[in-house]
Amino acid sequence: MVRRSLLYCPGDDRGMMETAVGTDADTVIFDLEDAVAPAAKDDARGTVQSLLNDLGGTEPARCVRINPYDRRGRTDVESVVGAVSTPPDAIALPKVDTPETVEALADHLADLGADGVDIVPLIETARGVVAVEEIAAAPGVDAVAYGDQDFTADIGATVTDDKTESLYARQRTVVAAAAAGVDAVDTVWTDIGDLEGLREQAAFAVDIGFDGKLAIHPDQVPVINDAFTPTPDQLEWAEAVLDGQDRAADADEGVFTVDGQMIDPPLVERARTVVERAEAAGLR
Repeated sequence: MVRRSLLYCPGDDRGMMETAVGTDADTVIFDLEDAVAPAAKDDARGTVQSLLNDLGGTEPARCVRINPYDRRGRTDVESVVGAVSTPPDAIALPKVDTPETVEALADHLADLGADGVDIVPLIETARGVVAVEEIAAAPGVDAVAYGDQDFTADIGATVTDDKTESLYARQRTVVAAAAAGVDAVDTVWTDIGDLEGLREQAAFAVDIGFDGKLAIHPDQVPVINDAFTPTPDQLEWAEAVLDGQDRAADADEGVFTVDGQMIDPPLVERARTVVERAEAAGLR
């Protein structure tokens, strides 16, 4: 599954959720947590449940962000997984501090006959960052996402334009995801009107190894998709590397060159990643 853009929308607003489904987001996240007031939680569950039933198995991928599992989260799962004809593709699990929380959700999904539903833990606390390697490797996890707003509040950091204060947490998330063989998803960009700032942060997220980025407005989706889609030049280079690797293998050579650049195994792996992302984005 390609996860370039993951668009949040409030779970108590069917119109906004339907609008999100109509965008080019790779995943839409129906939010039962922060976007919904406490008094509206019950109604939001019913709204998301109804929409999931009506959508069936259509694209884009559908994810539900539940409330923290040890509070309203269990009830959310019963409503949006156990009581629907077509469950969501994934559950986003907020404020995960330990792998045991993920394991509890995985067991719950299995009890509901929905162990095929992916789990996306949100790393939003100091404890979550410290335990992110174990969280990423927990059963059922298919991606981990970093949440900047809660994390910086938790550690008492000052939020800056260049996000220096969150670099360590972002890199820990990327490394843990890579070690576990799952996707890494970067945090939201909260300034909806600043698409250039989003473009810069999305490009930086690509550079440090993220596979996608969270969005909070439909206008952010094309910017994020563009950042996480290989350019024609990048794809051309990757295809040349893989062609050269095939020729080198036939000639029993370990190292070869492409346009004067020495290519070794790490660059071959990078080329494979570029081609895989291009294929996932429909470019090949």
